[in-house]
Amino acid sequence: MHLLEHAAALGGSLIVGLNSDASARRLGKGPDRPIVPEDDRARVVASLGCVDRVVLFDDDTPATLIAALLPDILVKGGDYQADTVVGAEVVRAHGGRVVIVPLLPDRSATRLLERLRASS
Repeated sequence: MHLLEHAAALGGSLIVGLNSDASARRLGKGPDRPIVPEDDRARVVASLGCVDRVVLFDDDTPATLIAALLPDILVKGGDYQADTVVGAEVVRAHGGRVVIVPLLPDRSATRLLERLRASS
C-alpha cells in the first residue's frame, strides 16, 4: 500500500503492471510463488482507491509494457537503484523520471513467507 499510495500521489493516474503467474514463477522466488493467482492479485490491486488500472504482463521484465505506455513517472521500491530500473532509459528519453520509494521494513511477501514458515 505504501508504494502504491506514494506512486499515486506523484501523478495524475496510476497504472500498475503485475507479473503474470508464469512471469512470477520465472523470477525464481520459490516453488510456492506466486501465493495468489494473477487474476485475484489483479482484482485486489485494481480495487484499491489509489489505482486507476492494472495490466498483467507475461514477459520476464516490464520493458515492453513500459515502452508501450511511456509513463511520465516510473516508480519502483527501494530495493532498486534508479539507474538499473528496467525501462528507466525509455522513460527518461521521453522526458519522464524514475522515482524510488523507500521500502517499509519487513513488509515484503518474501519476508511474510519467512515468518509464516518459521512459526509452523
